[in-house]
Amino acid sequence: MPKIKSAKKALRQSEKRRVKNLKRKREIKVAVKGLSKALIGKDKESAEKYLKLAYKKIDKAAKTFVHKNKASRMKSRFAKKVNKILK
Repeated sequence: MPKIKSAKKALRQSEKRRVKNLKRKREIKVAVKGLSKALIGKDKESAEKYLKLAYKKIDKAAKTFVHKNKASRMKSRFAKKVNKILK
Protein backbone atom coordinates (compact mmCIF):
# COMPACT_ATOMS: atom_id res chain seq x y z
CA MET A 1 0.00 0.00 0.00
CA PRO A 2 1.20 3.50 -0.77
CA LYS A 3 2.28 5.71 2.10
CA ILE A 4 2.45 9.08 0.36
CA LYS A 5 -0.77 11.09 0.08
CA SER A 6 -0.49 11.65 -3.69
CA ALA A 7 0.19 7.95 -4.28
CA LYS A 8 -2.92 7.05 -2.28
CA LYS A 9 -4.98 9.41 -4.39
CA ALA A 10 -3.49 8.02 -7.61
CA LEU A 11 -4.41 4.52 -6.47
CA ARG A 12 -8.01 5.58 -5.81
CA GLN A 13 -8.22 7.26 -9.21
CA SER A 14 -6.82 4.31 -11.10
CA GLU A 15 -9.23 1.93 -9.35
CA LYS A 16 -12.20 4.12 -10.31
CA ARG A 17 -10.99 4.26 -13.92
CA ARG A 18 -10.44 0.50 -14.02
CA VAL A 19 -13.99 -0.21 -12.83
CA LYS A 20 -15.47 2.29 -15.31
CA ASN A 21 -13.46 0.86 -18.22
CA LEU A 22 -14.47 -2.71 -17.36
CA LYS A 23 -18.11 -1.63 -17.37
CA ARG A 24 -17.71 -0.03 -20.79
CA LYS A 25 -15.98 -3.13 -22.15
CA ARG A 26 -18.84 -5.33 -20.92
CA GLU A 27 -21.38 -3.01 -22.55
CA ILE A 28 -19.59 -3.34 -25.90
CA LYS A 29 -19.51 -7.13 -25.55
CA VAL A 30 -23.26 -7.24 -24.80
CA ALA A 31 -24.03 -5.14 -27.87
CA VAL A 32 -21.79 -7.33 -30.04
CA LYS A 33 -23.37 -10.55 -28.73
CA GLY A 34 -26.84 -9.20 -29.42
CA LEU A 35 -25.73 -8.23 -32.91
CA SER A 36 -24.29 -11.70 -33.50
CA LYS A 37 -27.50 -13.41 -32.39
CA ALA A 38 -29.57 -11.12 -34.63
CA LEU A 39 -27.30 -11.88 -37.58
CA ILE A 40 -27.50 -15.64 -37.00
CA GLY A 41 -31.29 -15.44 -36.88
CA LYS A 42 -31.27 -13.00 -39.83
CA ASP A 43 -33.54 -10.65 -37.91
CA LYS A 44 -33.10 -7.34 -39.74
CA GLU A 45 -34.81 -5.05 -37.20
CA SER A 46 -32.94 -6.50 -34.26
CA ALA A 47 -29.62 -6.42 -36.14
CA GLU A 48 -30.07 -2.74 -36.97
CA LYS A 49 -30.98 -1.99 -33.34
CA TYR A 50 -27.90 -3.76 -31.99
CA LEU A 51 -25.66 -2.25 -34.69
CA LYS A 52 -26.79 1.22 -33.61
CA LEU A 53 -26.20 0.31 -29.95
CA ALA A 54 -22.76 -1.14 -30.73
CA TYR A 55 -21.82 2.04 -32.64
CA LYS A 56 -22.87 4.17 -29.69
CA LYS A 57 -20.89 2.14 -27.15
CA ILE A 58 -17.80 1.93 -29.38
CA ASP A 59 -17.83 5.69 -29.99
CA LYS A 60 -18.04 6.38 -26.27
CA ALA A 61 -15.19 3.95 -25.61
CA ALA A 62 -13.10 5.59 -28.35
CA LYS A 63 -13.21 8.84 -26.40
CA THR A 64 -11.49 7.31 -23.40
CA PHE A 65 -9.81 3.91 -23.55
CA VAL A 66 -10.05 2.45 -27.07
CA HIS A 67 -7.85 3.83 -29.83
CA LYS A 68 -9.85 5.72 -32.47
CA ASN A 69 -8.52 3.54 -35.29
CA LYS A 70 -9.50 0.36 -33.48
CA ALA A 71 -12.98 1.77 -32.88
CA SER A 72 -13.46 2.62 -36.54
CA ARG A 73 -12.14 -0.80 -37.56
CA MET A 74 -14.64 -2.52 -35.25
CA LYS A 75 -17.53 -0.43 -36.59
CA SER A 76 -16.50 -1.15 -40.17
CA ARG A 77 -16.35 -4.90 -39.57
CA PHE A 78 -19.78 -4.95 -37.94
CA ALA A 79 -21.34 -2.94 -40.74
CA LYS A 80 -19.76 -5.25 -43.31
CA LYS A 81 -21.20 -8.32 -41.59
CA VAL A 82 -24.66 -6.78 -41.31
CA ASN A 83 -24.69 -5.75 -44.96
CA LYS A 84 -23.43 -9.13 -46.12
CA ILE A 85 -26.00 -11.21 -44.21
CA LEU A 86 -29.03 -8.96 -44.50
CA LYS A 87 -28.85 -8.19 -48.23
